[in-house]
Amino acid sequence: MAKLTTHVLDTSNGVPATGIEIRLNIVQDGGSTLIKRSKTNSDGRCDEALLEGQDFLSGTYELVFDVEKYFNNMGVDCHFLKDVVIRFHVGNNNENYHVPLLVSPFSYSTYRGS
Repeated sequence: MAKLTTHVLDTSNGVPATGIEIRLNIVQDGGSTLIKRSKTNSDGRCDEALLEGQDFLSGTYELVFDVEKYFNNMGVDCHFLKDVVIRFHVGNNNENYHVPLLVSPFSYSTYRGS
């Protein structure tokens, strides 16, 4: 069964990012609508897939990561990044989409995994 997953790595400390709040939105008709909230566990992953099965549809999505709160909780003043928004398109909902975030207080990167 195909699914959408994510994980977050704190590259400034070399650890999984625990407790990052994540919002998943679907983007359509010029706006975005919240469809799920999640939070990373001690491994930097969500405890379950963000979408799977009949809920995992082709379309455009956004993952919104609250990195400011995470870094502030770590004692770091994150005055550059607040939320990291990754907008992506699912063209084939029969394939796995893994969208990780590698983040520091001053930069981030992502890629499509499987």
